[in-house]
Amino acid sequence: MIKLGQYQTLKVVKQVEFGVYLAEENVKDERVLLPARQVPEGLKVGDEIEVFLYKDSEDRPIATTYKPLLTMGEVKRLKVSQVTKVGAFLSWGLDKDLFLPFKQQTVKVSEGDEVLVSMYMDKSSRLCATMNVYEALRNDSTYRKDNTVTGTVYQISHNFGAFVAVDDIYSALIPAKAMYGSAQKIKIGEEITARVASVLPDGRLELAVRDKGYLQRNEDSELIMKLISDEGGVLPFSDKASPELILEKTGMSKAQFKRAVGKLLKEGRINLGSDRIELRK
Repeated sequence: MIKLGQYQTLKVVKQVEFGVYLAEENVKDERVLLPARQVPEGLKVGDEIEVFLYKDSEDRPIATTYKPLLTMGEVKRLKVSQVTKVGAFLSWGLDKDLFLPFKQQTVKVSEGDEVLVSMYMDKSSRLCATMNVYEALRNDSTYRKDNTVTGTVYQISHNFGAFVAVDDIYSALIPAKAMYGSAQKIKIGEEITARVASVLPDGRLELAVRDKGYLQRNEDSELIMKLISDEGGVLPFSDKASPELILEKTGMSKAQFKRAVGKLLKEGRINLGSDRIELRK
């Protein structure tokens, strides 16, 4: 059976002026052409050759000895070569660019962009690209809790959080509950560095983009000091303010804000009122 989007080792069953026809052993009624310009010197009927199979510009199955940048089941970054009224086209090392339909784009793309994609076969049996790479990502990384990882954000959901492809290979998520502060500014296509907060039973990774414990308290407390200074020495709200106000003004959760304020109080750098925070003179 001819398998589009994959490498196959096929046998030469017929030679013609414009190339050779290939087929599986004992399946000569399903043949595919390898164009003459790609036929290695000396290849003859009965020989085997490894080729990649896709469809040409006329939607006919065709073989190539060229090495595409993406095969079925992989996740790779490809460059946008063109954007048209029907979708985008990606350069992937073959004569015919790979089609990325608008409905498979998790964010609008432009010519020259590099996008993280996997491959699928549409209803017309044509190979296409998708930015919805979740199903193609693996869950068998060797990363453990507190490891630092890098990855590409490929989708953002208000309900679930930011979906990340760690090393562009492994499935990971920044949970929605952790999408505060700097994490709110994360965009699709962005490469981030994060900490593994946990490894789920199925092998997927949960990530945190903020440092843990005392390291983060140091950063948060200095941000509060800057905010107080910018306000002329008095911040017009305290740790009793609503979580929504604290998040809007500082980018922190209420719990983070309270921890940082507690640190500054312990160090004697501020005075805390019921509705304000002041620099201690």
